[in-house]
Amino acid sequence: MLKEHEIQIRVRYVEADPMGYLHHSNYFTYFEMGRTELFRASGGNYREIEESGLFFVVTKLECRFLAPARYDDELTLITNISRATMAKLEHEYELRRGDTILTTAKSVLACVDSTGRVQRMPDSIVDNE
Repeated sequence: MLKEHEIQIRVRYVEADPMGYLHHSNYFTYFEMGRTELFRASGGNYREIEESGLFFVVTKLECRFLAPARYDDELTLITNISRATMAKLEHEYELRRGDTILTTAKSVLACVDSTGRVQRMPDSIVDNE
């Protein structure tokens, strides 16, 4: 399993507020994109995991805004797995415009079944290479 991955994101008009700044709620969508693409780049498939009856739920999310992103900015999101245990994944994020760090964030995801009970992560995710 990859521990780090980066994606390019261009801020769309619909994601900006009337002043042209990326609305704060959209950063969390970007973090989801980063987690999904990190998992996909590792050969994982969320759909298959969900079809097996396992789900990842966000139990904690914190974000620090350092500088704003604006409409049409081209951004780089770096997502890494900072910790993987038998029941949870911890990610860290860094959103940049060029060399400028705009946002840093952390999230904790738990692995649960359809009733919300904590479950063991699939071995392909917990491998601690």
